[in-house]
Amino acid sequence: MNFETTQTVTETHVQTNLRWDPGYIKSIPGALKLGAGLLDLVCLICVLCASPYWREQPVGEWYIFVCMTAFWVTIILLIMYLLHAIEKFHVIPWLMLEFGFYALWAFFYFTAAIATAVQGQHSAALAAAGFFGFAAMFVYGVDAFFKFRGWRAGQLAQGERKVTRTTESTAP
Repeated sequence: MNFETTQTVTETHVQTNLRWDPGYIKSIPGALKLGAGLLDLVCLICVLCASPYWREQPVGEWYIFVCMTAFWVTIILLIMYLLHAIEKFHVIPWLMLEFGFYALWAFFYFTAAIATAVQGQHSAALAAAGFFGFAAMFVYGVDAFFKFRGWRAGQLAQGERKVTRTTESTAP
């Protein structure tokens, strides 16, 4: 009678030194972050081109808050990925945190874009802000989907996890 035992070893390989990696922009998560940051700026410019009357209304203030908060958080995360700071702090559940932020901001952009698009009948700048708001909502939603899928699969935000399985057979 043979007994078989399987042992699974999971190793996390990360480099904890900070280093510049412009190649991150060429990856899908990097391109999504860069695209989201640029869309945040375009959205802000569109709403700022509207008359001061609309910017000072609750709709305009909400839209500006959504754009600026998304811009700063996204740019800070992009810089942290480019410098591999995320890898340095690999014990923080980055994918879960980013998923929560991107999902919430996709919803916030949805509400801001709808409100701005409704007011777009009064101003072409508000109509453009609504359009680009929906584009930003889509980008944040796609990024949230990828972060959720990676989080559920147990992936690391940066670095790699190596899984090795060994099977031993023993006879009594």
